[in-house]
This record gives sequence, C-alpha cells and structure tokens, in this order.
Amino acid sequence: METTDMILRVERLTETAVLPAYAHPGDAGMDLCADEARRLLPGERAAVATGLKIALPAGTEGQVRPRSGLAITYGVTVLNAPGTIDEGYRGEVKVLLINHGQEPFEIRKGMRIAQLVVAPVRRVALEEGAVSDHTVRGAGGFGSSGC
Repeated sequence: METTDMILRVERLTETAVLPAYAHPGDAGMDLCADEARRLLPGERAAVATGLKIALPAGTEGQVRPRSGLAITYGVTVLNAPGTIDEGYRGEVKVLLINHGQEPFEIRKGMRIAQLVVAPVRRVALEEGAVSDHTVRGAGGFGSSGC
C-alpha cells in the first residue's frame, strides 16, 4: 500500500485538462497530458499546454521529464530535460517538446507527453573563497573518466 505525505494542489484551467496521474504503483513520475492538438515537424519545438496550474508543496520542485516511449518510438523528447517548476510558480504548466525524429509528430489532446516528478530541494548559503582542485577527480571535466 502506497502512502503519501504531501499534497499537490492542481487546478484545471479547461474542462478537457487531464489531471496528472501515476500509471503504476511505485512510479516516480505522474503522466502529464497535452491539452491541445498540434503537429511538431522534424526539428520543431513547442511549449505544449497541459491546461493545469499546480501548487507544489513547500521545499519541493516539479521536474518535467521525457516519456521514454515517445523518445524511442518517435524521437520526441523534453527539450530542457528535466524542466524545473519552482515552488512559487503559479502559471500554466507547459511542456517544451522537440521532435528529433524524421517524421512529423501529431500531438493529440489528452496524449501523455511528459512526466512530472515532485522532488525535495535543498537551499544552500554561498561562501566566496578559493576552491581547491585537490580531489581524486580534480578539474577533469567532459570525458575525463573515459568513453
């Protein structure tokens, strides 16, 4: 049996908006659905409306992540993955999709287009000063651990 310790308040902006939902017990993300129909041409990107506003619990963020099925089957993904919804944001949730595929992609109203993961956020205080490179990794960046 699953338990919840937080509430995600959701407001439908249209009658056709689909509430986010977990597809299976234990899933990390809730499906987000399109509240508009549109075509994404190859290479095209668009902010797709969900018809929803959300109020995240204090100390959390919403992470908008791709759906693996859309990515592998059509080459469609979330462009800024994961997209971040800040705790204080109260506008409509939109999903920035891009079509990396070779064919136009039809987005249907009600189609599952992304996942929403609600995750804890830790805030830090900044302290200015020298940062030492004396670690096992040091300043090694892209590709430093091999291919």
